[in-house]
Amino acid sequence: MRLAKVLSGAFCAAMLLCAPLKAQELTVWHDLGDNGIKWFQAAGAEFAKSRPGVTVRSLSYPTDQWFGRVIGALNTDTAPDLIFNNYERVIRVESQTGKVMDMTPVLAGITDKGFLAEDDLKVATYKGKMIILPVQRVQMALGVRKSWLDKTGEKFPETWEDAKRIAVKFRDADPDGNGKADTFGFALQAAKPRDLIHMLDLFTFGTGVRHTLIDPAGQITIDEPKHAQVLEEFLKTYSSYKFVAPDTINHSFNEMYQVIEGGRAGMFRVGDWNVKKWDGANVLNGDFISGPWPRFAEGETNAVVIGGMRGVAVPENAPNKALAVEFAKFLLDKQAQQASLEAVGAGVRKDLDISTLSDRQQFFAKAQGQLVAYDFPESIHPFYPELEAAFHRKLLAGLANPPADWKPFIAETAKEMRDLAAKLSKG
Repeated sequence: MRLAKVLSGAFCAAMLLCAPLKAQELTVWHDLGDNGIKWFQAAGAEFAKSRPGVTVRSLSYPTDQWFGRVIGALNTDTAPDLIFNNYERVIRVESQTGKVMDMTPVLAGITDKGFLAEDDLKVATYKGKMIILPVQRVQMALGVRKSWLDKTGEKFPETWEDAKRIAVKFRDADPDGNGKADTFGFALQAAKPRDLIHMLDLFTFGTGVRHTLIDPAGQITIDEPKHAQVLEEFLKTYSSYKFVAPDTINHSFNEMYQVIEGGRAGMFRVGDWNVKKWDGANVLNGDFISGPWPRFAEGETNAVVIGGMRGVAVPENAPNKALAVEFAKFLLDKQAQQASLEAVGAGVRKDLDISTLSDRQQFFAKAQGQLVAYDFPESIHPFYPELEAAFHRKLLAGLANPPADWKPFIAETAKEMRDLAAKLSKG
């Protein structure tokens, strides 16, 4: 009788071992399109090697739809297991739901994380809460047409004085050799607040100066000496220097890209996501060099700007929360990061195989230069978008009718922004 019980128990255990594991499916919502779907499919397949029976299904939505679906789902307890997007977009989700998990203890439990810099972790934090694990840096460098540099006898600009000298040649010396006066020193944008102020952010943070308009303490910065220098030169780029197309005041992202991809601009913003397309024979054919932004003064540091961080977040009401956290952690493993680099063109690790990437892609993949992260003031000051919109209107008015001297204009603008910030902070 006793032997029969032992044999019966052994048989049941064997049956459990042989039985197929219960399938579990994790769902991820993102806005990365087909490239993102390919990445999550590859990462999910790697994850399943140590989690048999687990599959990862990712759904990509246009950004505006992603916001609505995610916020609605978290607020009605119909959340997906994970959400993935740029940090500032996850801020919006958290601010409207309060249901994004704090990933601080999750990060603490990851041993292999030395590749994450202090700025990476700052970008991932909102009101003292780590709302994402940082998975893909959004790096933004200065791009310069290589053939134009060669024709004008110039090298990649290190200082703002270099950039101004080169911009004149790119505008006036027919660098593309077509015999027409149809080229410009820079391709920029200005039509909307994020168009114009984003460009100013890049020049400001790119020279190592923090806080474009307002600092974390709520102080307006634009008339501080270093900030005022960058702002004045930036505004002159659109006006008296005539380094951009005459209609740039009306340009948004699409128009700026048309100038770049149409081969009419010598210097421009290049993001890590742009490189693969611009390497193409029908676009720029790889005829550009990426590097840090120019420094405006002695002692300042040329930097590549981390304009954002894409990361993974776990809703507090995720249906498979524990497993979702494990997959979120896995996205920082080497296999998942390699898949991210190959499918999306970005990651955070420095030990990935980049041998198949072009020189221009490798510049971003190595992340060897000085990296300075944008500060996302909206994460500290809820009124920031309204303040930025007013700043944009003021600058646009100045560009439409440039003053003889920008210094009084900057001082006046700073006062207006201080008055408005004081009012908005109370409201």
